[in-house]
Amino acid sequence: MDTTYETTDNTTYYAHGTPAERWERARLFFAAKEYTAAARVLVGLVEEVPEQTGPRLLLARSYYHSAQLQRAETELRLIVERDPVEHYARLMLGRTLERQGRHAEAGPHLRLASALAGDFPEA
Repeated sequence: MDTTYETTDNTTYYAHGTPAERWERARLFFAAKEYTAAARVLVGLVEEVPEQTGPRLLLARSYYHSAQLQRAETELRLIVERDPVEHYARLMLGRTLERQGRHAEAGPHLRLASALAGDFPEA
């Protein structure tokens, strides 16, 4: 009797389905705090639709929450390069830099995020 088991490529599961189905799957993983699984789904989706901010931002958030801070930073910098007034990406970039101990670099992004959100300090 042959006891050899066929192994499946885990990436097949994460890449299965239409872009809309993968987007929904990634959101479900993220909501369940399965950030690494969400990132695995989103990597392929971002490669497929690189111009869309939503999947890239959720990928960055997934990286942030799974402590993959350099990857989060890379994705966030791409977003703010394309859309300098994307305030949530600015906020996340600032927080990502802070979490890496890079407070001086984080400051301008956090101040700009606050300004873009309309949070001005009282005079």
